[in-house]
Amino acid sequence: MFKKAAFSLFCLSILVLSGCNGYQKLLKSTDNTEKFEAAVKYYHKGDYDRALQLFDQIIPFFRGTDKAEQINYYIAQSYFQQQDYIMASYYFKSFAKNFPNSNLAEECMYMNAFCKYLDSPEYSLDQTNTFEAITEFQLFINMFPNSARVGKCNDIMDELRAKLERKDYEIGKLYYKMGDYQAAITSLKNVYKDFPDTKYKEDLLFLILKAYVSFAQNSVPAKQPERYKGAMEAYNTLVTFFPSTSYLREANQLKKSIIVQP
Repeated sequence: MFKKAAFSLFCLSILVLSGCNGYQKLLKSTDNTEKFEAAVKYYHKGDYDRALQLFDQIIPFFRGTDKAEQINYYIAQSYFQQQDYIMASYYFKSFAKNFPNSNLAEECMYMNAFCKYLDSPEYSLDQTNTFEAITEFQLFINMFPNSARVGKCNDIMDELRAKLERKDYEIGKLYYKMGDYQAAITSLKNVYKDFPDTKYKEDLLFLILKAYVSFAQNSVPAKQPERYKGAMEAYNTLVTFFPSTSYLREANQLKKSIIVQP
């Protein structure tokens, strides 16, 4: 039984080596049509790495031909299937730019934005890719306003904006915890300004009130009146939007500490 297994392993090794040697010969071949056909076969087998190597070799030779469109599409999809979303995004957008009349242009422009979305990190990290994804989805909508994908684009952009909203809100909270009340007020007000329908509205209005009170209490006497005035305005805003706020008891306690100048 051991000999049989060893023999099977030996045969498999021979086949693998043979396949590798055949591929190496193909890479050195000058027959670009053969390379194209082999690359397509590798692509459909899911061997995207080998497919990409061959496509990269032959793309200059087929530039300006009917096969150029196919090759560029296969390259973009190969990177996407390998989860290399940066390269995939680049090639999808390049395809849409170079082949604007192709029936694949709309799909590629969408996939360009979708790759940016997939490469968007969790809210606590740098959000450059998130901003880029929103920009690319909006560009897609502008280019293809009647596309069936527009609804999906809007849903994804809402998801991405919610991530930016969460990040900005958490930054405001962090400033407050650090005792930088002025920065907290500015940051939280910007969240309210940039995301007027934010789901954190009640929480951030209360936190603005707390930050104003602490800011005033820790200020020099000359600046306290203005900052207590800001605290009172923050209190009024909170109870106007949320008359039965869950923070009402604490908000009323803070109101009592607000010193309003006559």
